[in-house]
Amino acid sequence: MTDRPDTPRSRRERPAKAALTREGIVAAAVAVLRAEGLPKVTMRRLAQELDTGPASLYVYVRNTAELHAAVLDELLGTIGPAPAEGPWRERLEGVLTAYALMLFDHPTLARSALTARPSGPHYLNLIETLLALLDEGGVPSAQAAWGVDLLLQHATATAAEHAAEAPAEDWDAVHRAVQNIDAGSHPHVAALAGELLSGEPAERLSWALRALIAGIERTAVTH
Repeated sequence: MTDRPDTPRSRRERPAKAALTREGIVAAAVAVLRAEGLPKVTMRRLAQELDTGPASLYVYVRNTAELHAAVLDELLGTIGPAPAEGPWRERLEGVLTAYALMLFDHPTLARSALTARPSGPHYLNLIETLLALLDEGGVPSAQAAWGVDLLLQHATATAAEHAAEAPAEDWDAVHRAVQNIDAGSHPHVAALAGELLSGEPAERLSWALRALIAGIERTAVTH
């Protein structure tokens, strides 16, 4: 007599679960991020995905903040290398733009990236690439070291602002306030109302990165 089709299988007959690893946990976290957003990337949610208990994950990842930083580092690996040809400033802007666009694709991660502290290999590769380009341009080492932080900070903040985009009616209110400003009390705002509201996000990001790069070149670090 054979078993009924719905007879529960014993634990001994079930396929063995894959051993937990930090790499596997981060890969599962990235999958949840892509499908559901960063707020769902929690230890409890990953434990469900990996068919284990939350406590088991803490052996490999100390807390949710470290997990989110590891997810960010993993996605930094999707950024291609710097272009091989062209002026160093344009290539540097290209790498930073690619970084910002990666965050645009994951808006909830962009906000977390403002405070995340990645320390993995992809983050270090990105820093090395940026420093190499600044060195190619003859930027003094101290200015390059501080400048990398400034450049990534601005690109991250731009992506985070995009992630927390205000409702259309809020932007309409801003436009009306600027366009209808009293020139007597706010002459500079009135004179530049059009410019204040001009430009696409990509244009503004490009201009800001070029302005920052130029400033980093010319501004000495004083200790």
